[in-house]
Amino acid sequence: MGSSEPTHKKSHLEYKPSGQVLLGISNAIVRLYREHFGRGPTGAKTYALDDVIVCVLRDGLTTVEKTLFEQGRADAVREMRSAFQDAVAERFTGAVEELTKLRVVAFMSQAHVDPDLAVEIFFLEGPLDDNGSLETDGDGEVVTLNGGV
Repeated sequence: MGSSEPTHKKSHLEYKPSGQVLLGISNAIVRLYREHFGRGPTGAKTYALDDVIVCVLRDGLTTVEKTLFEQGRADAVREMRSAFQDAVAERFTGAVEELTKLRVVAFMSQAHVDPDLAVEIFFLEGPLDDNGSLETDGDGEVVTLNGGV
């Protein structure tokens, strides 16, 4: 009669273990930074918790941005990063949607100059199957894998 199976399951063609999904997200975000800034972060760590994806990027400032910061213009760096995210938000959310097979309902981005960090946060229409975190270097090599991934 009653089944303990969920009413909606992803088919084997849709499902990827979240370790692969998190690695894909880290690599996609780093790739987008490289395409648009000419260089990407040297490290990325992506976390999944329920319906939230957080990608933390380290050491991604360009030489121009570092120069502006050294001259007291951190506000200009943050403003430029914010304008960049507005311009390419669809590419970021599209990459996450493709990898998770879930619609992104909200996307937020923030940059911090000292220390050199950026955060990309994605809210999904539903939870991921697993939670955890995966850290890569700037070349997409896995550094650490934690949690139920």
